[in-house]
Amino acid sequence: MTFADLGLSPELLKAVEDAGYTVPTAIQAQAIPTVLMMKDLIGIAQTGTGKTASFVLPMIDVMASGRRRALMPRSLILEPTRELAAQVAENFEKYGKNHDLKMALLIGGVQMGDQLKALSDGVDVLIATPGRLMDLFERGKILLNGCELLVIDEADRMLDMGFIPDIEFICSKLPETRQTMLFSATMPAPIEKLAKKFLNNPKRIETARAATTNADITAFKVPVKSRAKRDTLRWFLENDLVENAIIFANRKTTVRELNQSLQRHGFRSAEIHGDMDQPSRLKELERFKSGDVNILVASDVAARGLDIKGVSHVFNFDTPWHPDDYVHRIGRTGRAGAKGRAFTFVAEEDAEAIANVEKLTGSAIKVFGKADVRVDLSEVLAKAGTAKGDDVEEREERPARKPRREREDREARGESKPRRERERDREPPREDRKARSRRDRDDDEPGKPGEWNGPVPGFLSLSAL
Repeated sequence: MTFADLGLSPELLKAVEDAGYTVPTAIQAQAIPTVLMMKDLIGIAQTGTGKTASFVLPMIDVMASGRRRALMPRSLILEPTRELAAQVAENFEKYGKNHDLKMALLIGGVQMGDQLKALSDGVDVLIATPGRLMDLFERGKILLNGCELLVIDEADRMLDMGFIPDIEFICSKLPETRQTMLFSATMPAPIEKLAKKFLNNPKRIETARAATTNADITAFKVPVKSRAKRDTLRWFLENDLVENAIIFANRKTTVRELNQSLQRHGFRSAEIHGDMDQPSRLKELERFKSGDVNILVASDVAARGLDIKGVSHVFNFDTPWHPDDYVHRIGRTGRAGAKGRAFTFVAEEDAEAIANVEKLTGSAIKVFGKADVRVDLSEVLAKAGTAKGDDVEEREERPARKPRREREDREARGESKPRRERERDREPPREDRKARSRRDRDDDEPGKPGEWNGPVPGFLSLSAL
């Protein structure tokens, strides 16, 4: 099957061809004809399956005829995050280049001026996050009674972020006669209830069992002590043939500290989290996409909606608190048929969280062992052993101390204490030294490029698991 078999217009087919696509994915092959027939739709598909194009492409043809009116968008797409909204906007620009359609992006973190001007000129497609849309609606800057088509994307993420009341309010202000599409990777009970309330006899399309992970992703869990996570992460970055990677952490403070640590050790890394304004987040994303940096440390603000080609690795530095987030995090790799590897660091306190993940996905995650190492393990261990051997040789070459002679020389110089004790008197209190030691333990100076200068992870000294 090709896109030409789905009933799309020649202009749209030309744009799809220019973008380099010829064969639709499973969700696209089933969803596009349904949307073109103006039917309501529920689409359940895991991330990375081409879900965005499954509604963007038919919407372009549906919206091709009609007249724009000021402040009254003809269609509305609701997205949970700014990044996902911006990505959908990019898709509309790419596929709609041969159509006379006006699109507006309504998100927080940017100035309202340009957004208000676009709305006053009239738009065919409005892509918005619920918060900014509610803000403008309450100010009377936008009218929703002319909306003919509604898309609720990433509905389960909307639920996690507490947007369901806002969505219910928005739906109540839309015309009753409209076409509605709801897309989600999972279908918890509240989302089922929302669909029954606002969709009219929808067609249900499910291309994968809810909460399953992509078959192109090889996933591992790595048992590790909390204080050894940074050493273990750096070992993987050096030794697992990492081309580029996204590293997820549960807290924004962890994201910042981990990015700073990686940079101190010579890695080309950047960070993205909720405390950053939208221009800064987009700038860092662009640096990662362009290859200026090859490691992106992120909070869950980036877990969904990032469509970046060629991400070879995903690392869960922290086991996600919500099991649904695991599916979306590792879904940043293994996209569009490419292969990817995902690692989840599991500390003792993460036992319940990883159990919930495995319960949701319906399968146990493989424990990473010696058989899964991509480099020659003997060389890695030999290098580590050589480094330790050098330290031993240095210690053996030191001359033996001569306490009596040192004491006599010191007394001759009129000194009452050994130099070591005098220097110790000038050092900060023991508590300060301990704090400094803890702070610097993981952040010593980097070694030579390509040379591992940290402790060997525990799993390398174990027999194959």
